Amino acid sequence: MIFSGKSIKYGDNVDTDVIIPARYLNTIDKKELASHCMEDIDKEFTKKVEAGDIMVAGYNFGCGSSREHAPIAIKESGISLVIARSFARIFYRNSINIGLAILECPEAVDGILDGDKVEADLDNGIIYNRTTGKSFQTQPFPEFIQKIIQNGGLVASIQKGDVK
Repeated sequence: MIFSGKSIKYGDNVDTDVIIPARYLNTIDKKELASHCMEDIDKEFTKKVEAGDIMVAGYNFGCGSSREHAPIAIKESGISLVIARSFARIFYRNSINIGLAILECPEAVDGILDGDKVEADLDNGIIYNRTTGKSFQTQPFPEFIQKIIQNGGLVASIQKGDVK
């Protein structure tokens, strides 16, 4: 699996209330959630994000409550992949469950600036900064997680029989 897009970068401890503020949790409409994604930290996010873009963040990304709304809002906004130094445990699992690709790679976070062109090869665990020409090695996803992401989430993977 290859992901490619412009980076949108944030810092440490971006919590789920910043990703999708609680005041919008009265809907399950994915497009509505996406329209408010990151608005309390970056009012321009929904205007600048394009399909395929890659979010880059620091430590403990997705900390806070365990709501699935946060990775749903990110994915539905057009972000194809999130690269962070580390993820909150429940956010990590929720992301995989809904089919949002995520990678931990501190070196890549250090080597990617906001707006850089980034490509990630999840099969081989390589992240390329196409703006600077640097590459970063990380752990490739196991095949079963790749299938979950390719299928659009855990439920779809179970329905296809790819995950039991």
